[in-house]
Amino acid sequence: MKVLIAGGAGYIGSTVASYCLDAGITPVLLDSLTTGRREFTAGRVFYEGDIADGALVDRVYAEHPDIHAVIHCAALIVVPESVADPVGYYRANVSKTLDFVSHLLRNGCERLIFSSSASVYRAGEDFTVDEHSAVEPRSPYARSKAICEDMLRDIAAVTPLRTLSLRYFNPLGADPALRTGTQFPRTRQVIGSLVEAYETGAPFRVAGDSFPTRDGSGIRDYLHVWDLAAAHVAALRNYDNAFTGGARSAVINLGTGTGTTVFELLAAFNAAAGTPVASVVVPPRPGDSPGAFTRTDRAAELLGWRTELTLADGIRDALAWARTWHEDRVPAPDGAR
Repeated sequence: MKVLIAGGAGYIGSTVASYCLDAGITPVLLDSLTTGRREFTAGRVFYEGDIADGALVDRVYAEHPDIHAVIHCAALIVVPESVADPVGYYRANVSKTLDFVSHLLRNGCERLIFSSSASVYRAGEDFTVDEHSAVEPRSPYARSKAICEDMLRDIAAVTPLRTLSLRYFNPLGADPALRTGTQFPRTRQVIGSLVEAYETGAPFRVAGDSFPTRDGSGIRDYLHVWDLAAAHVAALRNYDNAFTGGARSAVINLGTGTGTTVFELLAAFNAAAGTPVASVVVPPRPGDSPGAFTRTDRAAELLGWRTELTLADGIRDALAWARTWHEDRVPAPDGAR
């Protein structure tokens, strides 16, 4: 099987590509390298360019006519950044996705897996969500994902394309073989901030302690990125199962099924790291929400997928990945993916 991965040099896309290779699936990577890393494309079929470039997408298909499916991971992902630059986020995440899909349709694509986000949900009182929970995005980033899902649903209704949206929560860790991971150690992702605090001795900044959670800090579903990659491969192999009742589009949540607060994550990190990290509470960032975690029945039923790795595994692999970085590498802008 051969699969085209848009955003294949980013954190998620490159790790999905690693899992594909281990599973005997050939990944074809497409990435502009705006935030992706060229190192993550080494030894892999790679096309450098934008997903909105129709001539490039045509070339990919001309040279790989046996592409079975497309995984679309290309996106900007930083919530506060999206609040500050909604135009940029809608252009990158929505407009370019529309262009990309039009190019895919022209080349006969019939299977699209869209890397979406569980941030589109309004969580219930217990902070759990499932595929039937209310969609109420609270940031331009989350809204861009919801808009793309609506757009793909409309397109699938009248074209040969079927679309499967995988809504997932907060990935952490790295490929356990350390081939791929986060592009940069200094990101706004919470695990990146913890690693930075661990390495520098600066206090870890907890964004808010007055949310209506069990300890006041935000609650999230921290999913090991290798489990997330496994879910994408499970979706490739069980694609038809996702479409029940003749549906042309489908949504499946991915997560551990367990919520972890930021303070609990900090405690788990300190247990794994050995050297405790101090913390300080700061105000929530623009666009921050109390958070949520998912019920995972649908992914298990339709894809045969459940998580296998633990929060401690994710923290361990994140620390191991951070140790692979050399001090002479140039830091990226905060939040780069």
